[in-house]
Amino acid sequence: MTSFDSSPQLNVWRALLALAVVFIMLATTGWTAVRHHRGADSPLRTALSSWEHGRLNGHALPAPDGSPTRLAHFFASLTPHQRGLLADRYPLAVGNMNGAPVSLRYRANRIALDKAREVERGRIHDNRLSAVGHADAKERMKRFALLARPDRKILAFDPMGTGRVAEVFGDLDTARRVSVVVPGVDTTVLTFQRTARKYSAPVGMARSLYAAEREADPTARTAVIAWADYTAPAGLGVDAATSMRADDGAVRLNAMLRGLPGRSSVALYCHSYGSVVCGVAARGLPSRVSDIAVAGSPGMRAAHASGLGTKARVWATRDKDDWIADVPNMELGGLGHGADPVASGFGARVFAAGDAQGHTGYFVPGTESLRNFAEIGTGAYRSVSCADGNEGCRK
Repeated sequence: MTSFDSSPQLNVWRALLALAVVFIMLATTGWTAVRHHRGADSPLRTALSSWEHGRLNGHALPAPDGSPTRLAHFFASLTPHQRGLLADRYPLAVGNMNGAPVSLRYRANRIALDKAREVERGRIHDNRLSAVGHADAKERMKRFALLARPDRKILAFDPMGTGRVAEVFGDLDTARRVSVVVPGVDTTVLTFQRTARKYSAPVGMARSLYAAEREADPTARTAVIAWADYTAPAGLGVDAATSMRADDGAVRLNAMLRGLPGRSSVALYCHSYGSVVCGVAARGLPSRVSDIAVAGSPGMRAAHASGLGTKARVWATRDKDDWIADVPNMELGGLGHGADPVASGFGARVFAAGDAQGHTGYFVPGTESLRNFAEIGTGAYRSVSCADGNEGCRK
């Protein structure tokens, strides 16, 4: 029978290895790599500033960072024409505004994507850019065009830097259960969707989970969000070894969750570094979040599930071929992400990954990990298969 626990000697060696890795990273990237940096205002920040100075029929607009409830009341007080006018005038602001009607956000983000596509079209013909710059602009233009299609439901979008985006599958307004996929490192607007290895990208993960939930319970009213609306670490450098990106992502994740319509329960599916985001966000999660399921996790910035500060059920899985098992589970001076969520001492509900393969195989159709995800997402907890045949995860 397989055990997820490590011997004390192995933990010592892993700790020593972690220290060596830390010193190598700091020697090559410098201590300043772990500090926050101030960048230029994003197009989204510019759009929000325009909203803050805007008026409708002579009246000031509400603060864009106000409570979702207040913003929802504001939009509900408007006529369809007035709502459409705001979406046309401030597409990036409305498209990312928690509390705005989701259908209006979809419309606004299509407009914002079309505008962003035109910006990239201009960059393609900008003689000041290198060949690499022109190629990047061409790829971004094609991706924005794909996301702007009428059948896509884009809940959030910011073209700044590597880009941020979130997409909905299903009907958020009528869903009784909502699942949110939180991806890990190297997630950008260009890797948000892939043709090859598509189930390793947020869109493929979310689509696969949505189909699995509908198969698990055809009567369930579910929706799934591919949530890549945070700046993920690039590669496995210092950013991936700290919680800097997760700290910002956690704030954004909780803001999105508080802005969801209705009273549906929510399950989070946090892959790789995404589990760090969910771990940091856990203490501030709204009560509607019933479950947090992590896969291939390097740690959740906690020594024990109870230390996450959430009443949500905490689930964890890892397949036998996942290289993340070789990453030392420790936290030292802000580097590392703490205890292994699949270790028995952590206190998570450890479920089977079965025939999932590698670090990015958890959402592949037909795998036991995906089936278990779907059972959690539809609330069929008694049908979840526990790791090592231990039925304790269902309790």
